[in-house]
Amino acid sequence: MKESSSYVGLDVHKAFIQVALLTVDGDLHEWRTPNTPSKVKALIKRLLSLGGRAELCYEAGPTGYSLARTLNAQDGFRCRVIAPSLIPKKAGDRVKTDRRDAKKLAEYLKAGLLTEVQPPSPADEARRELCRARSSAKEVQKKAKQRLSKFMLRQDRVFRGTKAQWTNAHMTWLDQQKFDNSHLQTVFDSFVLALSQATARLVDLERAIEEAAQDDAVREPVALLRCFKGINTVSAMSYATELYAIERFRSPKHLMSFVGLTASEYSSGGDSNRGGITKAGNGRVRKLLIESAWSLVRSNKTGYRVRKRREDQPAWAIDVAERAQRRLHGRYWRLVNAGKHPNKAIAAVARELVGFIGAMLMTHRFKLEERAA
Repeated sequence: MKESSSYVGLDVHKAFIQVALLTVDGDLHEWRTPNTPSKVKALIKRLLSLGGRAELCYEAGPTGYSLARTLNAQDGFRCRVIAPSLIPKKAGDRVKTDRRDAKKLAEYLKAGLLTEVQPPSPADEARRELCRARSSAKEVQKKAKQRLSKFMLRQDRVFRGTKAQWTNAHMTWLDQQKFDNSHLQTVFDSFVLALSQATARLVDLERAIEEAAQDDAVREPVALLRCFKGINTVSAMSYATELYAIERFRSPKHLMSFVGLTASEYSSGGDSNRGGITKAGNGRVRKLLIESAWSLVRSNKTGYRVRKRREDQPAWAIDVAERAQRRLHGRYWRLVNAGKHPNKAIAAVARELVGFIGAMLMTHRFKLEERAA
């Protein structure tokens, strides 16, 4: 692409778009336009009349990537989606408006101070939305279980058949519960209905994920990730869709930073202070990693289900999974025996686990390139 004649910052909202166009000569043009398909087309025409070739950007947010795809389809335009948390901020700036935000984006874009987010393809985004919907459904089911169990506790109805709750025996016990008071019976029926609906929705979404895992684009990566202990089809799909385009990560440390599992640091002069993990970046992947890590460190044995998942998989993938299992299980117990809190030890295990996952996906990428060549 030839040198751009203008830099455009867009503050995008559901109802409107605040535009700031900064030419290479320093001239500034500002206006606001409604965020509708027809007005976006008019915006493109106005940008072409003012500057011709243009670099554009807006912050990643709830409006998604559709605007970026529309603008990138126009010859001479390059629209970037920017990571909001990495936009430079002035400590003394206490005034925030849409007009200032758009102007700031244009100025920082011209200076090369913004960090770009690589948008997923429409197909990758659709699979990611499916996995995120399942995660939301799981949270709804969890809330429904909590409300029902606390209601039963308040009414002094406690299941004591087994230690574990929400088993078949527990559900049978719930079906047998009746209340003499009509109001209490109504509340109980409402909570049971909410739980059954949440569970049915979760089952439907997990079935859809199982079917989506057979798509050509993700079938091999998902099968490879399932070689790891603690990673089943649902979590493998989540890793594959959230960590799309694995080549965008420059190194394992970059990937660990993306999921917020690197240590925070505040250093000045000769003093260096390191704190807990940053918890920045993709929290969904970080939560999955913690869950997978707990499953991995409980035992160093390879169970029947894991062996079954590894059938017909390449030897190099099984070797990576086994090395990860041996190393991470040993690392967790070394840290715990040395006095580290189990939660801190599991965070260290999760940080290394994402490195192994990245290595698995990157190796698969190389294998595909070799196959294509």
